[in-house]
Order: sequence, then C-alpha cells, then structure tokens
Amino acid sequence: MRSYYPARNQLFIGFLLIWTLTYFQACKNDKIRPKVSFYYWKTIFKLSEAENEALLHNNVTKLYVRYFDIELNDKNEAIPLSPIIFSKKPEKTELVPVVYIKNEVWINGTNDPENLAEKVVKYIDQINNKTQINNNELQIDCDWTLKSRDKFMKFIQSLKRISGKTITTTIRLHQIKYQKKTGIPDVQTATLMYYNMGTISADSKNSIYEKEIANRYIKSIYNYPLPLKIALPIFSWAIQIRDRKVINLCNKLDFKEIAKDTNFVYLNSNFWRVKHSNIKSGYYYKADDTLKLELIKSTDLMEIANQLKRELKYPPTEIIFYDLDDFNLQQYDKKIFQEVCNNF
Repeated sequence: MRSYYPARNQLFIGFLLIWTLTYFQACKNDKIRPKVSFYYWKTIFKLSEAENEALLHNNVTKLYVRYFDIELNDKNEAIPLSPIIFSKKPEKTELVPVVYIKNEVWINGTNDPENLAEKVVKYIDQINNKTQINNNELQIDCDWTLKSRDKFMKFIQSLKRISGKTITTTIRLHQIKYQKKTGIPDVQTATLMYYNMGTISADSKNSIYEKEIANRYIKSIYNYPLPLKIALPIFSWAIQIRDRKVINLCNKLDFKEIAKDTNFVYLNSNFWRVKHSNIKSGYYYKADDTLKLELIKSTDLMEIANQLKRELKYPPTEIIFYDLDDFNLQQYDKKIFQEVCNNF
C-alpha cells in the first residue's frame, strides 16, 4: 500500500513557505516610515498658501519654529535676538520652539548656565502667552565644542528641570564622531543636522552637502547611543566670488532669472560670471565677479536617505526639512518629501 504522507508533508511545507514569504512582505510593507516635519526659520510666523499646502499634503503634525537666537552683547552678556512674532496662531500643528545659541555664549559669556536656562524658559513663556501657544518640547540648536561642553551640558540639565518639558538638541557629525570628547547631551533624542558640512569657498565643492566629508564621519553614527531624527537641507544659496575670494553669501537667488539676464554668463557646472555690473535681488554684482550656486537636488536627498539608512542603529521617527519657505518649496516636486521618508 502506497503512503500519501510525503505528498501531504510537501504540501504543508509549500504552504508554510508561501505564508512566511507573505508575512515578511507584509511586515516590510507595513514598516513605520518617518514622518515629514519642517523647520520654520523666519522672524514673523505667517504661513503662505504654498507653505500651508506643503503641511497638509505631507500630513505634517510638528513644526520646529525658531523662537529667537542667543548671542553676546558688548559686555559679554547673553541676550535674545530677533524673537519670533506670530501674526496668526497656527492650527492643528504642534509647534516646537527652537533656540539657536552661538557657541561663544559658553566660551566668552558671563552667564551661569542655570541662570541662562531660567531666562530662556521665561522668554519662551512670554512669547507663548501672547499667542496662547502651548509646547511640550523645546529644542536647543548649538554647535558646542570641547571648550564649551561642560557649560552646555549643565545648561541642558537645568533646562530639563526648570521647564518640565521634553528637551531635544541638534547635533553635528563631529559631535557624533568625537562623542567621548565633546560629550553626549542628557536628552532622549537628538536631531542630526546633515548639512553645512564643508567650508564656503571659491572651489567647486558644495559646502551644504559634500559626500566625501560625510563619508569621513558616517560610520560613527551606528555607535551613537541616542536615537536620531534627521534634518535635511532644501535651501540653496549663491556664493559671490571676487578675485578668487568669497565676498558674500546670497540667499534665495533665483538662477532661472539669472539665466535670462544678459548681465550674467553661464560658465560651467554651477558657476556664472558677471558680464556687467548690476543689482539683482538686492545684491550688487561687479563685472567679472563669479557666482557659485550651491543647492541640493532631489537626487541628492534620495542619495542621502540611502546613505543614512545603512548606518543608523534606530530608524528615525522624523525627517525634518530645513526650511519651510515658498522659495525652497518651488525647487522641488511636492512628492519629494514623502519619497525621501519612504526611502529610509
């Protein structure tokens, strides 16, 4: 009598294999993707139609808003500069105040870190009370160094205790690679600023994102103990060069208009020569000056996403694009922000 069990076993194994493949494919498809967020880096909060559309189209629930900068006055006292003014209270979007602190505040300033933390919390509360805004999180943006490490770390600890809120910080690649020297802030998460890597110069390299420089640091990311959110650039600028020296940084210069202007001559790659002295977009250009365009293309953003996802220990919960602005948004297809997040 011939047994039918081997055939039944093969059928079962085949079913199990198909179920396993289907399960893992479903898990892959159901993978939690990072959310799209933006930085808002203006002194007046007033969303344009295009900015509102970008928030809605990308289901943005969190906006990181620069509240004010902290620099030193002539007495080496830390003071707030250019505080945000809300012309209209935002709706359906959580706002995270971002305070940018110059590193010199810690190195040359006279303020005690705890005292400065009290002032920062008080000033944020004053801004919020005018517009009836509530925040659960504060972010500190500071490129601290070995010399400023101890004061900065004390400031973060004081800010956590005084504010009673979630404190996050920005972090640069050098602070990740040399974490034992520069220290790790006492926060739950940090935001890696993956731009402004190089030096603003007259050469052909892109100071906003330079792959060669990134490759020197990126292997250190996996060993960093804090979960990282990622901040990516969507801004551009033009570097004005005269006699092979950088003399100015021109923001939001529309090179589509430059291409139509007979005062400028296209050279190669991202370089243009000033043919006749002129004023364009509020900047004065002298004949024979050179303009170097630095920007991040959609292909660059996708490349960065591929580069980072191989090195991150934890998948990022947010990709924060810098920054939300009509000029920046018009440089990209509106699908790019979701596409970049889906690439992680």
